[in-house]
Amino acid sequence: MKSFILRTAAALCAAVMCACGRRSDGSVTPPDGSLDSCTIRFSWWGGDDRHEATLKAIELWNTIHPEIEIVPEYGGWDGWSEKTAAQISGGTEPDLMQINYDWLVTMSPDGKGFYDLDELRDSLDLSGFDEDVLSLGRVSGHLNGAVVSMTGRGLFYNSATYRSLGAEYPATWDELTALGDKFRENDKYPLDLDIQSGGTAWYLAAVYVQQLTGREFISVDGRLGFTKDDMRTALDFYKRLEDEHIIRKVSERSGEDGNAALYQSPEFISGRIAGLCEWGSSVGKYEQVLPDGELVSGEFLSSGGNNSGWMVKPSMLYAVSAHTEHPDEAAAFMDFLLNNSECAEILGTTRGIPASQKAYDSLAASGRLTGLAIENDTKLYSMDTLPVSPYMELPRVKEFCNSAIESVSYGNCDTSEAAEQLYDSITEYLEKIRK
Repeated sequence: MKSFILRTAAALCAAVMCACGRRSDGSVTPPDGSLDSCTIRFSWWGGDDRHEATLKAIELWNTIHPEIEIVPEYGGWDGWSEKTAAQISGGTEPDLMQINYDWLVTMSPDGKGFYDLDELRDSLDLSGFDEDVLSLGRVSGHLNGAVVSMTGRGLFYNSATYRSLGAEYPATWDELTALGDKFRENDKYPLDLDIQSGGTAWYLAAVYVQQLTGREFISVDGRLGFTKDDMRTALDFYKRLEDEHIIRKVSERSGEDGNAALYQSPEFISGRIAGLCEWGSSVGKYEQVLPDGELVSGEFLSSGGNNSGWMVKPSMLYAVSAHTEHPDEAAAFMDFLLNNSECAEILGTTRGIPASQKAYDSLAASGRLTGLAIENDTKLYSMDTLPVSPYMELPRVKEFCNSAIESVSYGNCDTSEAAEQLYDSITEYLEKIRK
């Protein structure tokens, strides 16, 4: 785990990418070490569980600091990255933001796209963070973000559906594909993988190939590790999942769900779709739409006892706008979100297992570190994991991967043709953005 963190941090510091447009005045309000009456805008994305908990946390803050009003801005993930990029380009971003991992290099390639948190230590206590984890938020020596939690995607299953069919949760790739006939007979599916912004379809296929070959899809410094043959193997694996009735075809998923996220799908809520691949930090929104205890954490699939190839990353970070007029107050509210024990009890694991030792200890002392998120992460961190490259998180890379999967699913081209197009597209794009 530690070697992953150091490698990722070094790559982020060295990364050079095209930046989103910024305001041209370049002004930065210096901290003065005092908290004044003001209004702070705070933005985040997530599911209803995260929204509800965060709004309650803001209510608690208001009892402590009624002079500093927090204006919440929140929504679902789809379109959130584009919205935030447009705000930053126009100079209208919130004072405090929940940011995604890849935004550090897309929105702050020189480390100046967000406020340097090292300048705000009078209001922000980061002593409870492991320095290696904290370094993940640094770009070119500037601490642009504080890691909220670390996470990885895991597999989760609807226990009621599996139990009704007498099906066992899979532990290997072969056991997964063997479930198809039983579920087909009952017009159900053991798993679902989307090709929307989450990109779980390609993610699972990439894990399969990484485990098979020992090669990384994309390295943390933005270099493609898969060959064309690896791309074809990944697409062959995906097509096999469709053909053997493990997942829905793209056309079926689109026809039944439209653009709705899986946790909003009647097919998932009813139990017809009985499994998903999701970040541990985000699984709460799926739990919330099912009866209590119905969703369970599965094993990380392996081949011949080898369960390598699975990946971890910062689930999200908090960052302060480089142009906020209230840096001390924004930092103080960030400190509250990260370290306050009462706040930790309210937020729980809606953003994953806290990276802040203070918040972690608070939840551990009250017995709150239970449930799917902690089960998933405990299993994950016991394995030989790989880092999720921030380049793999880029929307354009996801678009290339999702387009390849869609073309294979619809039969527009075979896996060899799709793999060649995918390889060429990603190679060209990575070379362009590294210049």
